[in-house]
Amino acid sequence: MEKWFIKNKKADFQAIMEQFKVSEVLARLIVNRNHETIEDIEAYLHPDLEHLHNPLLMKDMKKACDILKEKIKSQAKIRIVGDYDVDGVSSTFVLYTGLRRCGANVDYEIPHRIRDGYGINMNIIEAAYEDGVDTILTCDNGISAIEQVEKAKEMGMTVIITDHHDIPFTMEKEQIVCHIPNADAVINPKQKDCEYPWKSLCGAAVAFKLIQALYQEFGFDRKELGELLEVTAIATVCDVMDLVGENRIIVKNGLERLKTTKNQGLRALIDCNDIQFANLSAYHLGFIIGPCLNASGRLDTAKKGLKLLLADTPEEGKRIAEELKELNDTRKDMTAKGLEQAIQMLEGSDMNKDKVLVVYLKECHESLAGIIAGRIRERYNKPALVLTDTENGVKGSGRSIDQYNMYEELTKCKELLLKFGGHPMAAGLSLENCQVESFRGALNQYSTLTEEDFIPKVSIDVLLPLGYLNEKLVEELELLEPFGKGNTKPIFAEKNLKVRRATILGKNANVLKLQVVNAYGRVMDAMYFGDVDSFINDLAEHYGQMEVDKMFQNRDNAITLSVIYYPSINEYGGYRSLQIIIQSYQIQNRQA
Repeated sequence: MEKWFIKNKKADFQAIMEQFKVSEVLARLIVNRNHETIEDIEAYLHPDLEHLHNPLLMKDMKKACDILKEKIKSQAKIRIVGDYDVDGVSSTFVLYTGLRRCGANVDYEIPHRIRDGYGINMNIIEAAYEDGVDTILTCDNGISAIEQVEKAKEMGMTVIITDHHDIPFTMEKEQIVCHIPNADAVINPKQKDCEYPWKSLCGAAVAFKLIQALYQEFGFDRKELGELLEVTAIATVCDVMDLVGENRIIVKNGLERLKTTKNQGLRALIDCNDIQFANLSAYHLGFIIGPCLNASGRLDTAKKGLKLLLADTPEEGKRIAEELKELNDTRKDMTAKGLEQAIQMLEGSDMNKDKVLVVYLKECHESLAGIIAGRIRERYNKPALVLTDTENGVKGSGRSIDQYNMYEELTKCKELLLKFGGHPMAAGLSLENCQVESFRGALNQYSTLTEEDFIPKVSIDVLLPLGYLNEKLVEELELLEPFGKGNTKPIFAEKNLKVRRATILGKNANVLKLQVVNAYGRVMDAMYFGDVDSFINDLAEHYGQMEVDKMFQNRDNAITLSVIYYPSINEYGGYRSLQIIIQSYQIQNRQA
């Protein structure tokens, strides 16, 4: 059962309304997102590219630029080493495209998820040496590659690291000791002595900052960064970064450019997924475009995703886009089967009582472990890790909740693991088969999570009766986009809505359309895209099947709901009408 709370932040809403010419509802939403000063609100409502920070503020950025300028001048061979997820592929695209524009002699390598695993490894370093590579440039990896960097340096190669992952550390005499590779330059804003003002960049955004600095050094027009901004926006959303600060600037402007993108591969991918360019949103990046790019690294090679981004012709883009969509469709089927097995395993044992859920799916494709862990986390609102057998032992991936820093918790169990890394909200690991049960026990033993942490909490922005809704307000809400982590869609609520009638829509009967009326007589359509069967079963349990039947027969009934919703405009057959999208519901007047 969710707990609903109404935010009650105080501010001079009238002053905000007058200063920025917005409604009181929007003024409250802005304050609820912790934007209170005039300067902060201005930056939030107008996230212009001029507000991007100077990349040279980042530690080792000038050093890296100087090295690369010299390497470009001498035509020394540079090899980019990326990663196989969307962020890694996007990072590689940004560096490769940017360096080629600067005239570099550059190629790339992306590790294979299963053969190579995450990040740069000894085989990649030895292959680079044999190929006559002078400089290795990592992206979205490298911050934990201490031995690998040492090996490359011994072989006489220059190494530049660009990464955004947490800095590896150990506790020594109750002091945190960070361990950073001895590369020629290390660009990662999470370094303690890095003065860059925005720390929460994805890997592609760190790579973007390097190319931004290089373009400044070469005197290129800032407009040339546009094609890189589009891909960086995709990576920022898909790596689930908070869409505030510099990330908001990147995604807002990147999305606008994507609506008219000249990238042949992205145009084809958007087309083959039947997305209207004018309506492109962060949702499409995170749940359609990103998963297609990710599918290549999961079930094939991530280089296919990179080739899509680098496609020269519409025909090439279309061919690769269709392959990626087909791979993603296969991935979705495999994920559904894996999730079903995981739920059966949890529900058929006492494991679902654990504070941290560790599910060992031996035959699951290792590339799907993280996705399934995410689905389990959503279902139980608990940290979840999915482990699976591979040729090199047991590997796993985890997804967390806000109250649980997964990377730090794995650090407590590091003696049981062969390798691990990640963020507070997501992590990857490997261990021996014999350690699986010990690992599960240790994570739960060390956990300080309480039952209260597992209750989903929903903070309502405004208790807004339906009578206050109009098209102007819906259009005004677009000022707050893009929505995502850290800048979620506003949440409105209305109490005691009577349900007049109901209809089930969709070819899979997976949409519920209600007509509701509030206490003041305002009638409106309400759409529900969640679990329709559960919704109807809940109503039948509380009101009886007869009242549910009346609802579907458009007859007077006893059903009353309180809902959390988001307003939208429905356009159909040339007509526009207001409707609400129900996010969650609570049933009123429960029977004894």
